[in-house]
Amino acid sequence: MLKFWKKREPGKEKSDSENPDAAALPLAGEDTREGDTPAPSSSEALPSPVPAAQPLPSTGEAKKKTWRERFARSVFNRDVRDLFARHPKLDDALLDELETTLIGADVGVAASSDLIESLRHRMHKREFADAGALLGALRGELIALLKPVAQPLRVDTAQRPFVILMVGVNGVGKTTTIGKLARHFQNSGHDVMLAAGDTFRAAAVEQLKTWGERNQVPVVAQGSGADAASVIFDALQSARSRGTDVLIADTAGRLHTQGGLMDELAKIRRVLGKLDANAPHEALLVIDGTTGQNAISQVRQFRQAIGVSGLVVTKLDGTAKGGVVFALAKEFGLPIRFVGLGETLEDLREFDPVAFVDALLPAGLGDAQA
Repeated sequence: MLKFWKKREPGKEKSDSENPDAAALPLAGEDTREGDTPAPSSSEALPSPVPAAQPLPSTGEAKKKTWRERFARSVFNRDVRDLFARHPKLDDALLDELETTLIGADVGVAASSDLIESLRHRMHKREFADAGALLGALRGELIALLKPVAQPLRVDTAQRPFVILMVGVNGVGKTTTIGKLARHFQNSGHDVMLAAGDTFRAAAVEQLKTWGERNQVPVVAQGSGADAASVIFDALQSARSRGTDVLIADTAGRLHTQGGLMDELAKIRRVLGKLDANAPHEALLVIDGTTGQNAISQVRQFRQAIGVSGLVVTKLDGTAKGGVVFALAKEFGLPIRFVGLGETLEDLREFDPVAFVDALLPAGLGDAQA
């Protein structure tokens, strides 16, 4: 039977510093239903009314780092800076080395080749006369590549609840991203419900419940090993009965090469369609920004299985190369909704192509040669 969990009383809530995997919250017994059409939940399983979610205070807003600060140690930033420092003369050799640098930073062969050919054509037409102008032209070309995919996720208020299905392989930060998304939508004035559809790992259910506690949002969960489609179906029923604005559903992490588990995603879509023909309204694929060109294979397979409508690229802080974002834009043209730049709630940010490119590149040859 469905187990519905909600926020404990003020004064008893846990600190945000606690490990999300450490929460010891009760689970319901395992679900025993089978097939694509889950039986309707009993009335006792429906959640009792709780106060509407309010925008929550930011944690450490005054210390929020800029995009450039987040990318200061990135491989892309370092390699481009080093290239222009040792080769400040504008010539074909500089462009050849720049192409090698872009490919090494996971921009991909196709995107790198197109970028360099465009820059070479412009150089031969004498559109820029020195390496500094080339750096500025590279900035413009990279921004132009990303602008079409910089499409923020907007909740369609005509769809209530607006259902977001989160998918991705193991270890990409999917459950953590859900917690941050919940805060994002709350701060935009929406009330949110979470569905613990990753039933393969008990720790994942507990982690999502802890994020629910942090954000003061209800979490619908069943026992470990329950049918994921049933959990998410029950959550959609509950969200509809309460008039919830946004339902975010977690799913089990899986390798894109695991056919049986990928088929389960298609089953989830079919089951949701029995209540809402348009659900899920957004299928967000979470990609680890450090995985390089393997991200291309992941997007291709998940897109075929579930019809991915948007991307979240995580772990771009630190030493991540970052170039995979350009490869994804070139290969698929899918909207990049959010990027993860760190561990705090504020570090899941709407994708801004200008801020992203400016953070990856040195501001000028003075910085490159510093």
